[in-house]
Amino acid sequence: MSRRLILGGAAIAAGATLLLPAPASARTAGAVPADAPVRAGAVTTASTTMSTTPVTPAAPVTAPVAAAGAATATAPAPSTVARRLFRAWLRADRRAAARVATPSAVRAIFSYRYRAPDEFAGCRGTACRFVHTSVRVRGGLNGVLMVVSGSKVTGVYTSRLLTTPSAAARHLFSAWRRGDRNAGLEVATTAAVGRLFRTAYDPRGVRHIFQGCTPEPRGHACAYYYEGGAMVMHARGSATTGYEIHSIGYLAD
Repeated sequence: MSRRLILGGAAIAAGATLLLPAPASARTAGAVPADAPVRAGAVTTASTTMSTTPVTPAAPVTAPVAAAGAATATAPAPSTVARRLFRAWLRADRRAAARVATPSAVRAIFSYRYRAPDEFAGCRGTACRFVHTSVRVRGGLNGVLMVVSGSKVTGVYTSRLLTTPSAAARHLFSAWRRGDRNAGLEVATTAAVGRLFRTAYDPRGVRHIFQGCTPEPRGHACAYYYEGGAMVMHARGSATTGYEIHSIGYLAD
């Protein structure tokens, strides 16, 4: 089956209308087993006093150990936290979302422009992904990536629907300047991000000057000129389906 972009009627007409997630169709079945909780070991500190009266150690030692063990918090697995936020979003329940995510993460997930991803792709460390398997979206992220810290989602990256090639180019350049690959994948292919991030942005290096975007046979060429050459981002797409940076090239004077 061909992968195609599915947008609501209003979005197709205007090119930038928010789409609500589709709760019934979203499948959050894990592609990988849920991570086992990490239990912190209990540490008991005992104090001793000098006394001429014999002391039976069993009772005073056993009770503190049990109490310390019960008081030890168990952090939920990243996959558990991410799924809780995803389910709250599907229900359009911002209050529930706020219990498991920071305000910025809640804003990010509730501003997602495409229909809900239909597959949980598991977690790599503390980064958990929900991806599309039947819908074509822009960028290499292909859905939603959540960054989990402890019991909350602290960051959310999403595939972006940008209606101009210059917006896609500026977003990618900003991500490169911050050293944020995930932000780059929101608007660019994996290949384009890989090539751009081969070299870290140097704030003390040459100055990049954005020269705008011009039409080319298969899309637009967006150029950043600098002393000695230029970086050209090749954008593909349309105002209706959104633009992504498909590839990157370099020119020398």
